[in-house]
Amino acid sequence: MKPKLIVRGAAGRMGRRIIALAAEQGLFQLAGAIECPGHPSLGADAGELAGCGKLEITLAERPGQTADVMIDFSLPQAAIDSITFCADKGIKLAIGTTGLSDAEKDALTKASKKIAIVQAANMSLGMNLLFNIVGKAAAALGQDYDVEIIEAHHRFKKDAPSGSALSLAQALCKATGLKYPDCLVYGRDGKDSTRQNGTIGIHAVRAGDITGEHSVIFSTLGETVAFSHSAHSRDTFARGALKAAKWLLDKPAGLYDMQDVLGLK
Repeated sequence: MKPKLIVRGAAGRMGRRIIALAAEQGLFQLAGAIECPGHPSLGADAGELAGCGKLEITLAERPGQTADVMIDFSLPQAAIDSITFCADKGIKLAIGTTGLSDAEKDALTKASKKIAIVQAANMSLGMNLLFNIVGKAAAALGQDYDVEIIEAHHRFKKDAPSGSALSLAQALCKATGLKYPDCLVYGRDGKDSTRQNGTIGIHAVRAGDITGEHSVIFSTLGETVAFSHSAHSRDTFARGALKAAKWLLDKPAGLYDMQDVLGLK
């Protein structure tokens, strides 16, 4: 029997692609499709909404049955409900929602004592390789290299900088000993904006339908080294989320990330 999957944020762009790809791969049985109260798609068939044919699962405010794992790509304000529900029901959780508050992060840590959770700002496999690489590059290049992060997303993205840009910054700080987030400079403005030593610049672009682009620039007098990742479609994030959900199935309680899923730690 296939493991059962609940998708939260099922009517969103990411949720629809997760449902469609899960149906295409045949690895999971969809057991629930959740959306926020008042959403205009409530009551619609999740498969038809995702463009993969009728699945006999309608969008609802709450899950109608239990499952083995939930994938959550909803809004931060829905995170506590997902975390509490999964912890109470023993459902493993892969959560890609960004912009979580300290209280929501604390709830994740507490729930991870009872269930296995993968929490990642970005579930792209390539992006998580970038997280791994930039820390090693920063440690090798040393303090003589200035570091800048540039990220670009579609006009509808609410949080800035992106959760992935902040994860890159955390990886850089861990490798260099800089204090996060005190060392971060969010863009520059004014007549005296000379770059200061010991800082990491972060710049956010919001335009059109850009799926997701991240670059990390290491530059010193005489040369520049750059690492970048471009997401061509949301499928890269959806496939990563499904890989994380499958990986969780036989894992004990704990708080994991995509570095664990990819075996990079």
